[in-house]
Amino acid sequence: MARQLPYPVLAEIFARFQAADPEPKGELEHINAFTLLVAVALSAQATDVGVNKATRGLFAIADTPEKMLALGEEGLIQHIRTIGLYRNKAKNVIKLSRILVEQHGGQVPSSRAALQALPGVGRKTANVVLNMWWRMPAQAVDTHIFRVGNRTGICPGRDVNAVERAIEDHVPAEFQLHAHHWLILHGRYTCKARKPACGACLIRDLCPFEEKTT
Repeated sequence: MARQLPYPVLAEIFARFQAADPEPKGELEHINAFTLLVAVALSAQATDVGVNKATRGLFAIADTPEKMLALGEEGLIQHIRTIGLYRNKAKNVIKLSRILVEQHGGQVPSSRAALQALPGVGRKTANVVLNMWWRMPAQAVDTHIFRVGNRTGICPGRDVNAVERAIEDHVPAEFQLHAHHWLILHGRYTCKARKPACGACLIRDLCPFEEKTT
């Protein structure tokens, strides 16, 4: 685990990320807050590509909690059976849809506590929805961010909560809104687990990782 990089270095790193991609986007396809919530919940232990393939047909017919309840658990399963843990995820999506209808007027709440009270919605899922839909500077730490944060010293931590705190505590405020997207995309396409593409890295000269590739 690398040491936490100092503020001036972090400012330069995120300035470069911003210059290369001013408005980074999440790769999960969605229509509204509800479909974003469902897509993120389905993406646990699955790829965004796989989730998108499954949800295109699903969201065409069930893009609200009410429509999802009308589809029912077995109907939902027919759309998502290519996704890992689909039976448990289907149960959770139907349950959270019912709670949204009964307790939130069919709307997705903008509170982390309310989101995390929904079945199958953990802190990471809640943070994605808060960030992508409600434009809050919430940091959803996944395996890519955990790896990049510790490898580079951008946001080191022994667990995902520590990495989340490191982003919140050390990344300059003007970069907080998009920080987790820049880090996810950097980890997905450049700072990869097995073969990091250090030769094509925007921040190679600022990164303390000792085992750089050419």
